[in-house]
Amino acid sequence: MKIAVIGAAGKAGSKIAAEAHGRGHEVTAVVRNKAKLGDKPYDIIEKDLFNLTAEEVGSFDAVVNAFADFVTEENLFLKSAEYLIEKAKLSGKLPYVFFVGGAGTLYVNGQEIYTMPDFPAAYYPVAAKMAKALEYIRTVDDVNWIFLSPSAEFIDGEKKGGFRLGLEELLVDKDGNSSITTGDYAVAVLDELENPKHLRKRFTVGY
Repeated sequence: MKIAVIGAAGKAGSKIAAEAHGRGHEVTAVVRNKAKLGDKPYDIIEKDLFNLTAEEVGSFDAVVNAFADFVTEENLFLKSAEYLIEKAKLSGKLPYVFFVGGAGTLYVNGQEIYTMPDFPAAYYPVAAKMAKALEYIRTVDDVNWIFLSPSAEFIDGEKKGGFRLGLEELLVDKDGNSSITTGDYAVAVLDELENPKHLRKRFTVGY
């Protein structure tokens, strides 16, 4: 497959790009500063994602949006979703648009985690913005989107294996922990792109 990874120098994006390349896919890194990539064997598009053209988006079989914004007041998660979906529609060739999500929008006992009283206040603004983005994405029925939420602890680390997949509920192990490494998250992303089972759905991954 021809796979574009937006934010390929970041925490999740770097692992997704490496996993895709390791499986023999043709990887293009979309980054604002290619110097942050280092010496990687990828094609590179050095530009802001909001400058991607419909032609560029449509040239890929899949576009993975691993863009992350944790500081600006504007909801760039939502804006990036709207932009990429619009360009996918305009391209005339609909690629898979894969969104790297957050855990705050998952549910525990029927309630979204980020709305719970004990949810950390520092993470609330980001989770709330991600919730708005997911709400919009769920309304899209004419683009092949997929949305993957990690577990509560999204650990920057290598593959361990033995993870499980779920849908809307937070995954918790036998000890009550909820975690996934970026390496295993990337495996779940590529497994899904190679054999889609959650088309126009959100799912989650954890140990």
